[in-house]
Amino acid sequence: MSRFAIRLLTLAIFAMALATAPVITKVYAAPDESPPPSSEKKKKKTSEVKPGIEDTAFAKGYRAAYATIYDRNDYAAAIPQLKALGHDDTAAVANLIGYSYRKLGDYKVSQIWYERALKADPNHVKTWQYYGLWQVEQGNRDSAQYHLNRIAALSGTASEEYRSLAAALEKPPGTGLVY
Repeated sequence: MSRFAIRLLTLAIFAMALATAPVITKVYAAPDESPPPSSEKKKKKTSEVKPGIEDTAFAKGYRAAYATIYDRNDYAAAIPQLKALGHDDTAAVANLIGYSYRKLGDYKVSQIWYERALKADPNHVKTWQYYGLWQVEQGNRDSAQYHLNRIAALSGTASEEYRSLAAALEKPPGTGLVY
């Protein structure tokens, strides 16, 4: 193969990688309304008849826990539901566990779960939002501003997550509002 052909092929591969990068980023920045992708670390059971059955059970369990949090505001019940999914190493699940602990007032444990979520996916916009609100509640306005800047970089200033955290930061410090 000639040098020109090799360079042309390399350029084409590089261009393809750049073209798909925004798509990949957008997938990871998806809101928490839909369950996160199943973990690839799981081993398939040899007795499993339908490979998608486990993912379906996970999605159903995730939606149930989501409803427990946002429809019924039963944060204490949501935590074991989320942990029972066996996916608390994914950003969406860890974020909701952190959110539930925060709403229950357990800020130390909530922080652990938010950081675990960001470790799993540093581009998880919803975690940056909720952890930023945690920072506002703790009086860490500079840290909350950092979180706001991360959201702007990941999803823009028109996103719901950005607007929510920006509104919380606009309120005067010490107003005692909990988000």
